[in-house]
Amino acid sequence: GYDKVTPPEIKTVIGNFFSNLDDISVAVNNLLQGKPKAAGSDITRFALNTTIGIVGLADVATELGFQKNDEDFGQTLGVWGVGSGPYLVLPLLGPSSLRDAPSRFVDAPLDPLFHYDNVRVRNSLLVVNLVNTRARLLPATDLVERVALDQYAFVRDAYLKRRASLVRDGAPDPDEPSYEDFEEETRSEIPLSFPPFKAALLQLESTSTPLYVVPDANLPVDLQQSERAKSGLGLLN
Repeated sequence: GYDKVTPPEIKTVIGNFFSNLDDISVAVNNLLQGKPKAAGSDITRFALNTTIGIVGLADVATELGFQKNDEDFGQTLGVWGVGSGPYLVLPLLGPSSLRDAPSRFVDAPLDPLFHYDNVRVRNSLLVVNLVNTRARLLPATDLVERVALDQYAFVRDAYLKRRASLVRDGAPDPDEPSYEDFEEETRSEIPLSFPPFKAALLQLESTSTPLYVVPDANLPVDLQQSERAKSGLGLLN
């Protein structure tokens, strides 16, 4: 319904409006997380988009180099060391966790709409924001339905990993082994059950000295090739 009848340009304008209001909450949470520079960028975004961008209908701040940040009180608690807790699915709101769900009540008073006196207009705008957000997520929902064997487990794992990454601001997870560690472990431990050819290739990658011998130049060409082949297979001492 809404996704089909609403032009993409209108959905973009609606998203810009609510994203601009969200920058206030983002700035406060950046301050609570000890990131004053990011908070200053958020405040600048709000000022530019509210004035030049006509109450946030146009996102001029991004075009001027002030990128949108994604912070909330759930992430702030994560930075303070609070674990995510059990995974939850909230009606209408979707995936959440025991840490993130109550945090919405802390972020809500930071939204200017929360203090708007006209209850009917305020609630109507909140519904529009919810519907527009759900419409933007429809492509991801369709993708999950096509590729995931267990949709619940897929969404749960994706949500928890994304939230953990946001708490770390995209930094690698120190508890997960890096690719370099895995590569070093693979090279240092060559199972005896490997075929000679594969073992020779792995050993060749992990050593700085060549494993082949240079055949005698006085040998015939066919014998020189045979000597190289035996050396590559690890059959020469």
